[in-house]
Amino acid sequence: MPVSMISAALVAALVGYGSTIALVLAAAAAVGADAGQTASWVAAICFSKAIGSALLSSWKKVPVVLAWSTPGAALIAASTGVDIHQAVGAFIFAGLLIALTAAIRPLNRAVNAIPTGVASGMLAGVLLPFSMAVALHAANEAVLVLPLIAVFLIVRMVHPLMAVLAALIAGLLIAFTIAGAPLPSMDVDWTSLSFVRPEFDPAVLLGLGVPLYLVTMASQNLPGFAVLRANGYEPPVTEALGVTGILSAFFALFGAHTINMAAITAAICLGDDVHPDRNQRWKVGLVYALVWITLGLSGPVIVPAILAMPPEIIAVVAGLALVPPLIGALVSAFELPATRFAAAATFAVTASGVAAFGIGAAFWGLLAGLIVHLMDHLKPR
Repeated sequence: MPVSMISAALVAALVGYGSTIALVLAAAAAVGADAGQTASWVAAICFSKAIGSALLSSWKKVPVVLAWSTPGAALIAASTGVDIHQAVGAFIFAGLLIALTAAIRPLNRAVNAIPTGVASGMLAGVLLPFSMAVALHAANEAVLVLPLIAVFLIVRMVHPLMAVLAALIAGLLIAFTIAGAPLPSMDVDWTSLSFVRPEFDPAVLLGLGVPLYLVTMASQNLPGFAVLRANGYEPPVTEALGVTGILSAFFALFGAHTINMAAITAAICLGDDVHPDRNQRWKVGLVYALVWITLGLSGPVIVPAILAMPPEIIAVVAGLALVPPLIGALVSAFELPATRFAAAATFAVTASGVAAFGIGAAFWGLLAGLIVHLMDHLKPR
């Protein structure tokens, strides 16, 4: 196994883990997961990604790199009035919808018929509050937050992919020195998988499950397939959706939210510097899987340390991690003049955080955008 392949897989996994683990923990906290359920969530999603990456790479002989749904985690973290059992029901529902998209062509066509601007407007509305929170915490906790922002900006000048990971490391140092955070407790077995009983609440399935499915498809799977095509590989679309959907539904029983195709981190594993023979690059998926298994087993050290940090630091690291996807979502939302107004309606309603009938803002934002888009098509020309 070439050293370059091991290095690429290691960097991709560490960037993916370090840049958004704080957001996953924030999602777990938002739905009231206890320490054991949070531990199970993190371990389960690491193992899910490992199994899927190894299976698809070895099966299709294509370097498939999977990730957890970052915008999905943001969506979960922004939810209110949802407990862990209802959330797990929504995770299972979203996973099954992803798998069904591979098998049922009308469903595939219906998802593809949603305008890109509207889908991106919903994603941007979900992400905006997290990035706005960075400024609020900077004003209220300047001593803790401003050094994190400085580290992020300085590292971003040299190596953008490592900027959030550097901010996370800086946050840990600040938490246990300046903030005086207590040393993390190791009482919980952070590598055990705990069954979480699902509840299928119709309002939560609509308000969380459907938006989770849509943001995972539109902002993660589709770009992931595009990255493979850009590097000369034919993406195994049907197989990837089937595998990730089934794995997502299964590991949801242990608390994990959805997994999907990676995009940015996948690009690290696809270049000529990974292996000179492009037909051998699929093996990077096996190394990547091994790294994720290791990360899943390393929870006793990593996860308690992050949870011991002040919540302001966790929120700032998560907000900084979501700046790039927020930029991408805003650009995509307002790129086409024909859908700008519908995208703006979707963005405004989603970002408002409004909830009605127990259904969250992401669903109402999507509904508002689709109604406006339909009316724009019906107006006289």
